[in-house]
Amino acid sequence: MKKTVTPAVLDDHQIGLEARVADADHQALKVWLRLLACSTQIETEIRRRLRREFGMTLARFDYLAQLHRHPDGLRMSALSRYLMVTGGNVTALTDDLSAEGLVRRETDAEDRRSFRVALTPAGRRAFERVAQAHEAWVVELFAGLGATDKHLLHELLGRLRLHLAQPTPPETA
Repeated sequence: MKKTVTPAVLDDHQIGLEARVADADHQALKVWLRLLACSTQIETEIRRRLRREFGMTLARFDYLAQLHRHPDGLRMSALSRYLMVTGGNVTALTDDLSAEGLVRRETDAEDRRSFRVALTPAGRRAFERVAQAHEAWVVELFAGLGATDKHLLHELLGRLRLHLAQPTPPETA
Protein backbone atom coordinates (compact mmCIF):
# COMPACT_ATOMS: atom_id res chain seq x y z
CA MET A 1 0.00 0.00 0.00
CA LYS A 2 1.37 3.41 -1.05
CA LYS A 3 1.78 5.92 1.74
CA THR A 4 0.22 9.34 1.13
CA VAL A 5 2.63 12.23 1.51
CA THR A 6 1.08 15.39 2.88
CA PRO A 7 2.67 18.78 2.26
CA ALA A 8 4.71 20.29 5.05
CA VAL A 9 2.70 22.43 7.42
CA LEU A 10 3.57 26.10 7.41
CA ASP A 11 5.36 27.24 10.55
CA ASP A 12 4.43 30.39 12.50
CA HIS A 13 6.83 32.52 10.43
CA GLN A 14 5.38 31.29 7.12
CA ILE A 15 1.69 31.34 8.03
CA GLY A 16 1.60 35.14 8.26
CA LEU A 17 -1.76 36.70 7.48
CA GLU A 18 -3.65 33.42 7.52
CA ALA A 19 -2.93 33.06 11.24
CA ARG A 20 -5.75 35.56 11.75
CA VAL A 21 -8.39 33.15 10.41
CA ALA A 22 -10.64 31.09 12.64
CA ASP A 23 -12.83 28.17 11.55
CA ALA A 24 -15.96 30.23 12.26
CA ASP A 25 -14.86 33.12 10.01
CA HIS A 26 -16.73 33.78 6.79
CA GLN A 27 -15.34 31.97 3.75
CA ALA A 28 -14.82 35.30 1.95
CA LEU A 29 -12.49 36.43 4.74
CA LYS A 30 -10.54 33.17 4.53
CA VAL A 31 -10.15 33.54 0.76
CA TRP A 32 -9.11 37.20 1.08
CA LEU A 33 -6.41 36.44 3.64
CA ARG A 34 -5.10 33.45 1.67
CA LEU A 35 -5.01 35.54 -1.53
CA LEU A 36 -3.18 38.32 0.30
CA ALA A 37 -0.74 35.85 1.89
CA CYS A 38 0.06 34.28 -1.50
CA SER A 39 0.48 37.65 -3.16
CA THR A 40 2.77 38.88 -0.39
CA GLN A 41 4.84 35.68 -0.46
CA ILE A 42 5.29 35.85 -4.25
CA GLU A 43 6.14 39.55 -4.17
CA THR A 44 8.68 39.02 -1.39
CA GLU A 45 10.40 36.27 -3.37
CA ILE A 46 10.44 38.33 -6.59
CA ARG A 47 11.91 41.30 -4.68
CA ARG A 48 14.59 39.07 -3.16
CA ARG A 49 15.57 37.59 -6.52
CA LEU A 50 15.60 40.94 -8.33
CA ARG A 51 17.90 42.35 -5.67
CA ARG A 52 20.17 39.27 -5.58
CA GLU A 53 20.43 38.63 -9.33
CA PHE A 54 20.26 42.14 -10.77
CA GLY A 55 20.74 44.59 -7.88
CA MET A 56 17.32 45.98 -8.80
CA THR A 57 14.29 47.01 -6.77
CA LEU A 58 10.78 45.97 -7.70
CA ALA A 59 9.91 49.67 -8.14
CA ARG A 60 12.67 50.02 -10.73
CA PHE A 61 11.53 46.84 -12.51
CA ASP A 62 7.91 48.08 -12.62
CA TYR A 63 9.05 51.48 -13.93
CA LEU A 64 11.06 49.89 -16.75
CA ALA A 65 8.18 47.49 -17.52
CA GLN A 66 5.77 50.38 -18.03
CA LEU A 67 8.17 52.08 -20.41
CA HIS A 68 8.76 48.79 -22.24
CA ARG A 69 4.98 48.55 -22.84
CA HIS A 70 5.01 52.08 -24.26
CA PRO A 71 7.84 52.24 -26.83
CA ASP A 72 7.10 55.90 -27.64
CA GLY A 73 7.51 56.75 -23.98
CA LEU A 74 5.15 58.25 -21.44
CA ARG A 75 4.64 61.61 -19.87
CA MET A 76 6.00 61.52 -16.35
CA SER A 77 2.51 62.26 -14.98
CA ALA A 78 1.08 59.22 -16.83
CA LEU A 79 3.97 57.06 -15.63
CA SER A 80 3.22 58.18 -12.08
CA ARG A 81 -0.46 57.17 -12.49
CA TYR A 82 0.43 53.77 -14.01
CA LEU A 83 2.83 53.05 -11.17
CA MET A 84 0.45 54.49 -8.55
CA VAL A 85 3.26 56.50 -6.95
CA THR A 86 3.91 60.19 -6.45
CA GLY A 87 5.54 62.36 -9.06
CA GLY A 88 8.51 62.75 -6.71
CA ASN A 89 9.11 58.99 -6.76
CA VAL A 90 9.00 58.94 -10.57
CA THR A 91 11.36 61.91 -10.76
CA ALA A 92 13.90 60.22 -8.46
CA LEU A 93 13.77 56.96 -10.44
CA THR A 94 13.99 58.88 -13.72
CA ASP A 95 17.05 60.78 -12.50
CA ASP A 96 18.80 57.54 -11.47
CA LEU A 97 17.90 55.60 -14.61
CA SER A 98 18.79 58.52 -16.85
CA ALA A 99 22.22 58.80 -15.21
CA GLU A 100 22.71 55.08 -15.91
CA GLY A 101 21.77 55.55 -19.57
CA LEU A 102 18.66 53.35 -19.35
CA VAL A 103 16.05 56.06 -19.99
CA ARG A 104 15.95 59.40 -21.75
CA ARG A 105 13.89 62.39 -20.72
CA GLU A 106 12.65 64.77 -23.40
CA THR A 107 10.37 67.77 -23.47
CA ASP A 108 6.94 66.60 -24.68
CA ALA A 109 6.25 67.93 -28.19
CA GLU A 110 2.52 68.27 -27.41
CA ASP A 111 3.01 70.06 -24.09
CA ARG A 112 6.30 71.92 -23.69
CA ARG A 113 5.70 72.08 -19.90
CA SER A 114 5.80 68.28 -19.61
CA PHE A 115 8.52 65.70 -19.91
CA ARG A 116 8.26 62.41 -21.73
CA VAL A 117 10.40 59.45 -20.67
CA ALA A 118 11.37 56.48 -22.85
CA LEU A 119 13.75 53.56 -22.69
CA THR A 120 17.08 53.93 -24.44
CA PRO A 121 18.22 50.98 -26.57
CA ALA A 122 20.49 49.97 -23.67
CA GLY A 123 17.54 50.28 -21.28
CA ARG A 124 15.38 48.10 -23.51
CA ARG A 125 18.06 45.38 -23.67
CA ALA A 126 18.65 45.53 -19.91
CA PHE A 127 14.94 45.32 -19.12
CA GLU A 128 14.34 42.43 -21.52
CA ARG A 129 17.12 40.44 -19.85
CA VAL A 130 15.61 41.00 -16.39
CA ALA A 131 12.05 40.39 -17.67
CA GLN A 132 13.07 37.02 -19.06
CA ALA A 133 14.39 35.95 -15.65
CA HIS A 134 11.31 37.45 -13.93
CA GLU A 135 8.98 35.39 -16.11
CA ALA A 136 10.92 32.21 -15.37
CA TRP A 137 10.68 32.93 -11.63
CA VAL A 138 6.91 33.43 -11.81
CA VAL A 139 6.53 30.21 -13.80
CA GLU A 140 8.61 28.42 -11.15
CA LEU A 141 6.60 29.90 -8.27
CA PHE A 142 3.33 28.69 -9.84
CA ALA A 143 4.73 25.25 -10.76
CA GLY A 144 2.80 23.67 -7.88
CA LEU A 145 -0.42 24.23 -9.83
CA GLY A 146 -1.32 22.31 -12.95
CA ALA A 147 -2.37 24.06 -16.16
CA THR A 148 -6.08 23.49 -15.46
CA ASP A 149 -5.78 24.91 -11.95
CA LYS A 150 -3.90 27.99 -13.21
CA HIS A 151 -6.55 28.56 -15.87
CA LEU A 152 -9.35 28.19 -13.30
CA LEU A 153 -7.64 30.49 -10.81
CA HIS A 154 -7.14 33.09 -13.55
CA GLU A 155 -10.81 32.82 -14.53
CA LEU A 156 -12.05 33.11 -10.95
CA LEU A 157 -9.83 36.09 -10.18
CA GLY A 158 -11.05 37.72 -13.40
CA ARG A 159 -14.64 37.33 -12.25
CA LEU A 160 -13.73 38.82 -8.89
CA ARG A 161 -12.08 41.81 -10.61
CA LEU A 162 -15.20 42.40 -12.70
CA HIS A 163 -17.37 42.26 -9.60
CA LEU A 164 -15.08 44.67 -7.77
CA ALA A 165 -15.19 47.09 -10.72
CA GLN A 166 -18.97 47.44 -10.45
CA PRO A 167 -20.09 50.78 -9.11
CA THR A 168 -20.92 50.68 -5.44
CA PRO A 169 -24.25 52.11 -4.37
CA PRO A 170 -24.00 55.53 -2.72
CA GLU A 171 -24.06 55.54 1.06
CA THR A 172 -27.24 56.70 2.65
CA ALA A 173 -26.95 59.22 5.42
